[in-house]
Amino acid sequence: MNKNVYNLKLELSWSLLKIISQIDRFDASWSSVEKTEGQSLKQLKSIATIQSIGASTRIEGSKMTDKEVEILLNNIDISKIENRDAQEVMGYSNVHDLITHSYNEIEISKNDIQNLHNQLLKFSEKDQWHRGKYKQLENAVEANFPDGTRQIIFKTTPPGLQTQQAMEQLINWYHNEKEVHPLIITAAFVYEFLSIHPFQDGNGRLSRLLTTLLLMKNGYLWIQYISFEHEIENNKKNYYRNLRNCQAQRPNENISDWIEFFFQALINVQIKLQRKLDKTGVVTTLTPKEKQVYSFIKIHYGTKSGEISKKNGIPISTIKRILKTLTEKELIQKFGKGAGTSYGIK
Repeated sequence: MNKNVYNLKLELSWSLLKIISQIDRFDASWSSVEKTEGQSLKQLKSIATIQSIGASTRIEGSKMTDKEVEILLNNIDISKIENRDAQEVMGYSNVHDLITHSYNEIEISKNDIQNLHNQLLKFSEKDQWHRGKYKQLENAVEANFPDGTRQIIFKTTPPGLQTQQAMEQLINWYHNEKEVHPLIITAAFVYEFLSIHPFQDGNGRLSRLLTTLLLMKNGYLWIQYISFEHEIENNKKNYYRNLRNCQAQRPNENISDWIEFFFQALINVQIKLQRKLDKTGVVTTLTPKEKQVYSFIKIHYGTKSGEISKKNGIPISTIKRILKTLTEKELIQKFGKGAGTSYGIK
């Protein structure tokens, strides 16, 4: 069954409806989770925030690991933020916090979207000339790959009046659409935003922040406790391929492939979030020292056994035994080998 969504086409299949139903079933049970998992959710949000900031900036070419992101955010000295990667991390962190704390007050409007972009690039010196303003120069979408190569994914809306009009139409549609499911509206809005690419730079990062904002404004509050950005990073090739395949048909393209990719990513993060919540029951069976070590690793992602021993006053032999237990229970994961081995929450 073919449907029109905005000025786009969508094949509304039974499989797509099933996925929407699955996402909404999880959402329907979320209020009871919030009532019983308060402290666990606070810890999950902290972890998800670090992962989201790290992943979204790495998608655009940053080299900072999650551990480096955590260290930077815990030791902020704004006067010394000169590295571009650090500037992008700080900007993303500020907007992410703004959205998760004030999503109800942020409007889907030209002014608020431009303000989010302004805050996103607040610390980036090279972007001062265009932050918070719609683009004035052409800006094709490019993918950055680990080997340093770049590839044009698709052309975008021409700058100037055409971009202004395209964004005005998209925002008006968002506010006036009353029949389409909010998940489809969210996915279509993000797709069209990326296709327009309204700002000179920072569109990819802002699109992922807008994803969180739109989901939260539509009641999907669980998204703040798991990193959607990390899921996109892990599926970067499919992310770009689906964008490219749909955008190649522009205008009035069929975005079914993008919608299915977007929804599958949401399903994947829901599954991961449920697994994290299920671990709460396992944690309650741990000994006091095991809980102490587990809690320390939650806060200090990428920590090593020696640091755990020193900071917690527990002999290294005991720490190694506890780490083995926590790994076997799949509560933590091990990175590297030998002296370079570190640990983090799965």
